[in-house]
Amino acid sequence: MFKEGRTHRPRFMEKQWYVVHTYSGYENKVKANLEKRVASMGMEDKIFRVVVPEEEQTDVKNGKKKVVKKKVFPGYVLVELIMTDDSWYVVRNTPGVTGFVGSSGAGSKPTPLLPEEVNAILKKMGIEEKEIDIDVEIGDTVQINEGFFKNFAGTVESIDYDKKKVKVLVNMFGRETPVEVGFSQISKM
Repeated sequence: MFKEGRTHRPRFMEKQWYVVHTYSGYENKVKANLEKRVASMGMEDKIFRVVVPEEEQTDVKNGKKKVVKKKVFPGYVLVELIMTDDSWYVVRNTPGVTGFVGSSGAGSKPTPLLPEEVNAILKKMGIEEKEIDIDVEIGDTVQINEGFFKNFAGTVESIDYDKKKVKVLVNMFGRETPVEVGFSQISKM
């Protein structure tokens, strides 16, 4: 049962980060293979970024300092995607991938990372999530440019600056339905 005032929305409607388990030592190969598969299978609208979490460390050998990259999570790769059966299949069947972390069984969809977890990992790597400024106000008409509701137009009902989300009322089946999307998924009409 859903709590009063909360709207349920399937998690496949927005891009999120997932952790993929790989054979140890194959992280960069999995990243390259997955990026090639995404391009060759036309999945750029569902699978966005593949990151091997690494950090720079200074090693001293024979009195000489050398900066090397060390894997933060050996055997794991982060993938930003919109979870659909197609995107799940493409990632899951990439050579070197042994599965998603957070799956509870064969064929079950994994649990995404929380935004604060992803931001901490990316920040540690020196990759910042880009700040997204939006030039919309409540009542403005916007176009949804990506995700499950791509090409839908609607009216902005609310803006959550902390979560970087906008609630848009779209017309579906003859009635207005609220849809929550990220700032980067809309453009003003």
